[in-house]
Amino acid sequence: MAGTSGGRPSIYPTLLYADAKAAIRQLTEALGFTELSVYEGEDGSVLHAELAQGNGAVMIGSKGRGGVFDAAMKDAGTTGVYVVVDDVDAHHRHAVDHGVEILMPPTDQDYGSRDYMARDVEGNVWSFGTYAPETAV
Repeated sequence: MAGTSGGRPSIYPTLLYADAKAAIRQLTEALGFTELSVYEGEDGSVLHAELAQGNGAVMIGSKGRGGVFDAAMKDAGTTGVYVVVDDVDAHHRHAVDHGVEILMPPTDQDYGSRDYMARDVEGNVWSFGTYAPETAV
């Protein structure tokens, strides 16, 4: 079974956007992600970007560039991603201050987490909360 080395996560959600630059701006400025790398094509499209949040990361790209992944994602629906944050209320306030569409305000869950839910500029649903599943096997 594949593992990780150097403490790297082994799962990276990968999202394609019609306007990947706008998505990167919103994710970094409003939702607290850190830009690790952005590689652009000659036409300015985002070939590949990596954004970090805590000890996890997502990979972002532009739709319509061609290739197997782009073709596979062509008719895919929106994506939902869960991100663990330390202070849900502060994170939520920051997102609201940046005009992010909030689908559910910070809410205490029966399983002990505090979560809120937001929609990004292209309809993907991002949940931010305190629940961090145990992954040790």
